[in-house]
Amino acid sequence: MLLETKKLTKQFGGLTAVSHFDLIVDSGQIVGLIGPNGAGKSTLFNLVTGVLPLTSGRVLYEGKDITGRKPHQVAALGIGRTFQLNPLFADFTVLENVSASFHLHPKSSLLEIYFNTPTYKKNEAYILEQSLAILTLVGLEKVKDELARNLPHGYQKMLGVARALATRPKLLLLDEPLGGMNPSEIEFTLNAIRKMRDQGVTFLIVEHNMQILDLCDRVVVISFGQKICEGLPKEVREDEQVIRAYFGGDRAP
Repeated sequence: MLLETKKLTKQFGGLTAVSHFDLIVDSGQIVGLIGPNGAGKSTLFNLVTGVLPLTSGRVLYEGKDITGRKPHQVAALGIGRTFQLNPLFADFTVLENVSASFHLHPKSSLLEIYFNTPTYKKNEAYILEQSLAILTLVGLEKVKDELARNLPHGYQKMLGVARALATRPKLLLLDEPLGGMNPSEIEFTLNAIRKMRDQGVTFLIVEHNMQILDLCDRVVVISFGQKICEGLPKEVREDEQVIRAYFGGDRAP
């Protein structure tokens, strides 16, 4: 397994946002973490990535205990993530946004940059090549010279994914990648994620949009901070607890 959480718990005063939550993500899978708004999905992401401290429980990555690591330490281990609110450089082009993410881990020293050395030029050529490859992978190569602020909402979301891919993650956590999208943008995003999975990226995807089920190998459902169901997409669609959590009745999703 690539990621495992054991009895993950987070309390805010008297409120328990996540309670004794167990989760496993195997390498090469797309695992969906779904649930109604306010169920605790994003809180769980923040616990895994070190944004929030745990109240109790453990986080294991590639068999190693990473509980309590800081966000930059978690990222360095190979866990990337996106956010509901996309932090892009609005006045940078699409290509510049991705290239800038590579510079978070520079390969050139300040002296090499200042003197424009052959090593620096070689590294910059590598970054350009890799940035273009990532844009091709996520389907944004045709808009590489557009300013990020001019992109449609769905493309901006996918640019956030492309920036995360620049950190070379083994596991990519997507926080509501379909949020606010129209049907054509949703189809574009689902196809891009499938392509990335085929290239070896493992995904844990938080969503409340049930269309994400079409993409997942396995689905975990959270409600009021607790796991209420886990299984194949078909099994989750037909589970009575899931139907009640989403609709409050017996109507199938």
